[in-house]
Amino acid sequence: MNQQSYSSKLLENAVTEFSKLPGIGNKTAFRLVMHLLKKGNSEVDLFANSLLTLAKDIKYCTRCNNISDNDVCEICSDSKRNQSLLCVVETIKDIIAIENTMQYKGLYHVLGGLISPMDGISPADLNIVSLEKRIEQGSFNEVILALSSTMEGDTTNFFLFKKLNKYDVEISVIARGIAVGNELEYTDEITLGKSINNRIHFEPITNNR
Repeated sequence: MNQQSYSSKLLENAVTEFSKLPGIGNKTAFRLVMHLLKKGNSEVDLFANSLLTLAKDIKYCTRCNNISDNDVCEICSDSKRNQSLLCVVETIKDIIAIENTMQYKGLYHVLGGLISPMDGISPADLNIVSLEKRIEQGSFNEVILALSSTMEGDTTNFFLFKKLNKYDVEISVIARGIAVGNELEYTDEITLGKSINNRIHFEPITNNR
């Protein structure tokens, strides 16, 4: 990669930091920095302070692991939500995607990833123990496994089924309206909403050979 030359070290440092963001190359980072420079100091201060406040004050819900301003997120503390329905997702981005469908009114549990031996991610690295405790202590009638249609997603589904099958809850998965290999956050809202509404009972694949 060619090293870009800048007339200012301050400019170079700012571009370098922006370019560390996912999907942001040096050219895009440069345009963003130049855009900020055209703004007044007050707007730049608001932008910078919002990031600093986010980094210092953001919390993770003690129940579902969602990003929150408080110890318990707005979804978990909403008494109007269906307290007997729990949707297990990979990341916080999946909660946002599902909420945008406006088709689901239950609670969530964020695993924080998927089981992937190739990437060194084991069940112990995920929020599975807390999930099991919630089901053991709660009053859930159904657990929806809303994970990506990938090998890692299927592996995690099967592991969770084995862990949760001993409890008196229905275990279902979202319908395969989502193409194999797709992640939830990249699925359109209509398809995702239908996949949740048309969810099916989880049936583990067994090898009889």
